Amino acid sequence: MAIVLPDLPYPKEALEPYISSKTIDFHYGKHHNTYVVNTNKLIEGTEFSELSLESIISKTYGDSLKVGLFNNAAQVWNHSFYWNCMKPNGGGLPTGKIWDKINSDFGTYDKFVEEFKNAGATQFGSGWAWLVIENHKLKIVKTPNADTPMVHNQKALLTVDVWEHAYYLDYQNRRPDYLNTFIEKLINWDFVNTLL
Repeated sequence: MAIVLPDLPYPKEALEPYISSKTIDFHYGKHHNTYVVNTNKLIEGTEFSELSLESIISKTYGDSLKVGLFNNAAQVWNHSFYWNCMKPNGGGLPTGKIWDKINSDFGTYDKFVEEFKNAGATQFGSGWAWLVIENHKLKIVKTPNADTPMVHNQKALLTVDVWEHAYYLDYQNRRPDYLNTFIEKLINWDFVNTLL
């Protein structure tokens, strides 16, 4: 089964002025699409060609001979997830089940924000900051490059992409400003709630 580039859940201009349509053009239209194209090339004619994206990721993780396939497939999944973590007029205080769970597991929303921003700001080089659930408890983790929570027995609830291509056109080297904006203006808490 071919891996497809999923449609964005909103028009490419919808996150402006916080993430520009130019960034979306490059990030989604070029970077994300290239991971899809590469994954399809790498699975063509192999035992992976009929597997789901998640199965490809789990079966190639840690295999030094399949690292290229893992990296491309995991980046397809990570990016598809990331787009859903944002929405126009998003951000701010969560509501619903995630609000209760954040306060239960972190103590306060502010503590969650502090840990999430710290994970994103201190991820050296390229990678991701995540809110995950593991053993029924929320935690913040960061992963380098294409690494993804699913291969660590964690369920992803929220992510922010801290590869430079995610923010450099709009924020240059100001990753903390991008992280603040993501939290205050972009998080799709409705999506997060559907995953609990």
